[in-house]
Amino acid sequence: MHETQYKLVRCTLNGKRVETMVDVRASLTDMLRNDYRMTSVKKGCEVGECGACNVLIDGECFNSCIYLAVWADGKNIRTLEGLLGPDGELSDIQQAFIDETAVQCGFCTPGFIMTAVEILESGKEYTRDELRKLLSGHLCRCTGYENILNAVEKTMKKRLVAKG
Repeated sequence: MHETQYKLVRCTLNGKRVETMVDVRASLTDMLRNDYRMTSVKKGCEVGECGACNVLIDGECFNSCIYLAVWADGKNIRTLEGLLGPDGELSDIQQAFIDETAVQCGFCTPGFIMTAVEILESGKEYTRDELRKLLSGHLCRCTGYENILNAVEKTMKKRLVAKG
């Protein structure tokens, strides 16, 4: 009979130091949802194709469904929940998704926003075609992609102007 192995995973989750025992076979999606109730991390395809589970790990976007929880040890992980301000106010990119009607059912939205955060935090100016390519790892069944692209593009331009 096979015995399940567990390992202690210590990481920073949305700015807080956390630790938990995880099954060595568990995905980061499962750890975030089950142990920390980060329900913005969606279970979509579970094979790294749809982007609904995207989170930032040390500033880079990953599909958490194909990233083992044990690999998160010592890492800095950010989910959509970590974007809210101290009084629960939305970040600029979250507000842009609302303003541009880039949300319908909302299932794909957290993953899209986390990829957008990675794009925006690069501080680079991208063309619309480059943004389209950078966002291409996501599947959306409702809205079509133009409004999502608009939201990311407008937020990028606002941030670049503010930066001077």
